[in-house]
Amino acid sequence: MKPRELKTLKDVHMMRVDENRPFYSATHEEILAGHTTDIYFVRTRELLEHFQLGTTEVAAEIFANRPGILAGVKEALNLVRGRKVEVFSLEEGQAFAKKEVIMTLRGAYDDFGIYETALLGILASSSGWATAAGQVKEAAGPLPVYCFGARHLHPAVAPVMERAAIVGGATGCSCILGAKLLNRSPVGTVPHAVFIIVGDTLRVAEAYHEIMPADAPRVILVDTFKDEAEETLRVARALGRDLFGIRLDTPSERGGVTPGLVQEIRARLDQEGFQEVKILVSGGITPEKVEILAAAGAAAFGVGSYISRAPAIDMTMDLKEVDKKKIAKRGRIPGLRENSRLQRIL
Repeated sequence: MKPRELKTLKDVHMMRVDENRPFYSATHEEILAGHTTDIYFVRTRELLEHFQLGTTEVAAEIFANRPGILAGVKEALNLVRGRKVEVFSLEEGQAFAKKEVIMTLRGAYDDFGIYETALLGILASSSGWATAAGQVKEAAGPLPVYCFGARHLHPAVAPVMERAAIVGGATGCSCILGAKLLNRSPVGTVPHAVFIIVGDTLRVAEAYHEIMPADAPRVILVDTFKDEAEETLRVARALGRDLFGIRLDTPSERGGVTPGLVQEIRARLDQEGFQEVKILVSGGITPEKVEILAAAGAAAFGVGSYISRAPAIDMTMDLKEVDKKKIAKRGRIPGLRENSRLQRIL
């Protein structure tokens, strides 16, 4: 049954949640019905209804507490789509400055006020992830960066994060739904588990080459059992020119992926004529590590927790006009601030 939109405290009191629901994440319908909002917005709705002011025309602006890259605009727009609300915004993927107005909304307060919590949350989280991805990509320059962060988040929001990472500059992502949301193909190789079960890196590499589609790059993980350089050469000799690259994901217990390790493997590959084989590195990758490892010979980066654990960028929404009259709370200047970069999107 479609959830009822929350308009009064009685609606909240009467709201029932299925105790047997398999996941605690909100459904799309629950978000649109206001079930994830802060309770004080329902109180606000009831008070304004008491004063018969719910349809008062207002204008609001949204700004961030620090610089970043904007993401989440499409989801934010879908919160108010179908209502008589005008929305002006920066484009997804654009950089913004601290306190810069990134979005304005104009319409009856009752048509979008209930969504303030969800609206700010969408923009805050998505922009935080996009900004972190942008930082890694800036460090990588022309080298590809792939987001592998889905395992660090609740599955309900993992696709949102990976989509935001691509908006921020990541070349691709491993989460299937995250990639599909941008009409892309998910990227990735195979985990250590298959090597551990099979028992030999070369056997897995040969089987991978045999049964995987021709358009799947042959990138083989080489740090499961033996010395990474030794395994790299075993695989390279067996697959020859069909080997696109090797992946290093050496655990922290062994010192992680170091510049020295990358340099050694790059040199050994070159000495045996495998100059075209790429070195992909993953595991605890940060912008600082990207610069060092790229200089050592790494050609691509898989980044997980640096993006997925990125702090949200706090967003604030202020009412700046009521019935076309400029107004603001203490400390803020009345009236919408001008930003020529905003474009009307609704």
